[in-house]
Amino acid sequence: MIGISDIEAAAGRIAGHVVRTPTVASPGLTELLGVPVTAKLELLQRTGSFKARGATAKLLSLSEAERAAGVVAVSGGNHGIALAVMAAALDVKATVVMPRTAPARSLALAGDAGASVRLTDGMDSAFRLVTQLRDEGLTLVHPFDDPVVIAGQGTVGLELAEDADELTDVVVSIGGGGLIAGVAAALRARRPGVRVWGVETEGAEAMSAALKAGGPVPVPLSSLVTTLSAPSVSRLTYEHVSALVEEVLVVPDRDAVQGCLELAERAKVWAEPAAGCLLPAARQVAARAGDGARIGLVVCGGNTAPAELTGWARRFSLL
Repeated sequence: MIGISDIEAAAGRIAGHVVRTPTVASPGLTELLGVPVTAKLELLQRTGSFKARGATAKLLSLSEAERAAGVVAVSGGNHGIALAVMAAALDVKATVVMPRTAPARSLALAGDAGASVRLTDGMDSAFRLVTQLRDEGLTLVHPFDDPVVIAGQGTVGLELAEDADELTDVVVSIGGGGLIAGVAAALRARRPGVRVWGVETEGAEAMSAALKAGGPVPVPLSSLVTTLSAPSVSRLTYEHVSALVEEVLVVPDRDAVQGCLELAERAKVWAEPAAGCLLPAARQVAARAGDGARIGLVVCGGNTAPAELTGWARRFSLL
């Protein structure tokens, strides 16, 4: 299990390379949900998502031989962008493997940063290819199955604990589980009374399936939210979630897109569906928590283009 000392060490390592993002009370979301809401605006992070933290922590931990070999990552979007940008900043050659369904903007950003972008037909084949490239000698920077990466993502929770007013519940999106594992570990140490809730979208339910099965299992993927679409979680992230997280809620893609529109209107932030899914989940948490609830939202990323969001909104008759 990742401890608070691991997260504090990661915070010291990545300081100066990443942004300490704002933690702000949101009057608009408070009015919308009917309970006080605080937002951790990780979409303002370098590269547009929290992924810069874990990628940087891992890159800075590598030996000279590992750096010289070049790094490789598999990603539905944000981890690939983060690794490409941060590797370029640290003069490390990067290869990013993404499915063709990844957002066009994500593919372009990774390529523009200088990474070699390899495309596959889906996330399953992307994970297979990245394993092959690792076996051929590249240094793997896994998006979630790595204690150094999880500790880096845990710095989000460390800052939230330090900067937020009193909270009762914190809601965090789940793809492979690296973010929620790190945030939950930090909050357990710094805010032990706070409940942590996960949220997935229908068709990207790797953690929910793992919790039902008693361990990681492969899942079919059909959600439009590619940044949450891990074909399975890892044993490491599963163990953190099963021990530290209250429950994992699952919401439809439509509600995640609606959440993006509500975040834009009420909170004045441009978020991707991986963050939009927080709002329908937060409604459920507020109803369960009842009077006295004070909710924190980790707004994890904003890497979606206007055309993509409006296209999804029209598909679901939201515009």
